[in-house]
Amino acid sequence: MDPIETKYNEERMRELPHNDEAEQSLLGIIMLNNECFEDIADIVLPSYFYVPANGKIFEAIRVLIAQDSVVDPITINNYFEKNKSLQQSNIKNYLIELVNSVITTSAAVDYAKIIYDLYVRRQLILIGENIIYDATNKFGSNIAGSEQIEVAESKLYELATSNVQDNCLSFFEISNKAIKTIENAFKSDNKLAGITTGFIDLDRKLGGLNRSDLIILAGRPSMGKTALATNIAFKVALENLLGRENSGKVAFFSLEMSAEQLVVRILSQECEIPFERIRKGEFKNEHFEKIASMTKKIQSIPLFIDDTPALTVASLRTRARKLKRQKGLDLIVIDYLQLLVGDNNKRNDNRVQEISGITRALKALAKELDIPIIALSQLSRAVEVRDDKRPQLADLRESGSIEQDADVVMFVFREEYYLDRAPPAENNSEYQKWVEKAQNVRNKAEVIIAKQRNGPIGKVELFFNGQYTKFDNLGENRQSN
Repeated sequence: MDPIETKYNEERMRELPHNDEAEQSLLGIIMLNNECFEDIADIVLPSYFYVPANGKIFEAIRVLIAQDSVVDPITINNYFEKNKSLQQSNIKNYLIELVNSVITTSAAVDYAKIIYDLYVRRQLILIGENIIYDATNKFGSNIAGSEQIEVAESKLYELATSNVQDNCLSFFEISNKAIKTIENAFKSDNKLAGITTGFIDLDRKLGGLNRSDLIILAGRPSMGKTALATNIAFKVALENLLGRENSGKVAFFSLEMSAEQLVVRILSQECEIPFERIRKGEFKNEHFEKIASMTKKIQSIPLFIDDTPALTVASLRTRARKLKRQKGLDLIVIDYLQLLVGDNNKRNDNRVQEISGITRALKALAKELDIPIIALSQLSRAVEVRDDKRPQLADLRESGSIEQDADVVMFVFREEYYLDRAPPAENNSEYQKWVEKAQNVRNKAEVIIAKQRNGPIGKVELFFNGQYTKFDNLGENRQSN
């Protein structure tokens, strides 16, 4: 046995921290004065007790109080006799001893906090021991060291948020929070309750990107969903840099495109120099100066890009929590949903089930961090075989619970793309109609809001410049059409 294993086994043999007196005193106080339970019910759970019998007694107390029953040694003993959940012949005597040992009933909350604190310490020890075990196990696991860090951080975060205090707020507290949101929207110049998308008509339809919302932005390839998501992320971060309201700090998880490519695309949009020319270096000196000047201007925007491929939901959750804690975070963009890996750390044979798990996890993360999350999604090929190629909710690829979990589902659609690829012959009677229709949709994109849990559905038109893959407000570019 090597020194590490010897030390590890010695550590596991030590007694975990606990306080029998605090546990016994709390149980005795509640049996003596049932009203004290309300003061500690949100601090302690049965699993927090070190002595299993004490935990079972506390669980019996919770059940009896929920039934509006009197809690004392007799009723608890009767509960155990009926349920046979604690096989101890002297349990009644133990319960009486607990009541008789009470000195004061005013310390219930203090005892509850001691119990919770010691529970946390025990869990920290166990988590630490599991970290040591996973890291030093000769036979090892297939989990890489970096992934073990993510697992450990996830467990620590769960422990940090395990206390059940303040989970249930009074209507008074909630209404105060709601009125502040309403007041902010009223005072806002653009009358938004959420974060601006940077597009006037879209903001008007959505009321901005609202906290805790999961927003699905879907489209077929070449429709511009990545470009639109990039435009929104950049606008939100730029507005924040300029100190404007309804803005924020943004995390962009790019699972398909590299971070460098994403930045080059943003520079192409803002400098209005074609992406391909920048990528190939086919531009003049004045263009380079323009790019350098724009880079200096925007390099401090609070836009954080993570281009880790095949990212797991657990890793994304860990990184988002860390970013929120260290730098602040107001919006997450994920490009795209189908490239995420579920929490089981591997691709699932049942992709519909896996995607459903991913969307549920993203919705939970949006609520936990109290920020909107935009997740891009692919659409099935069923769109291509229809005459009207405008997407529908049923076209969501591997949809599962995407529609159910999402608060907003939006589709990006550009009819121009399809018309340009299917022109009739010039001698065809339909040619003139095609020319007129193509001219009418030139540089136009539709954002179809197919679902909005707290608002109307409908369509918003935007200007789209394919040369720079840039979206803009349509009204500002009508003369360009």
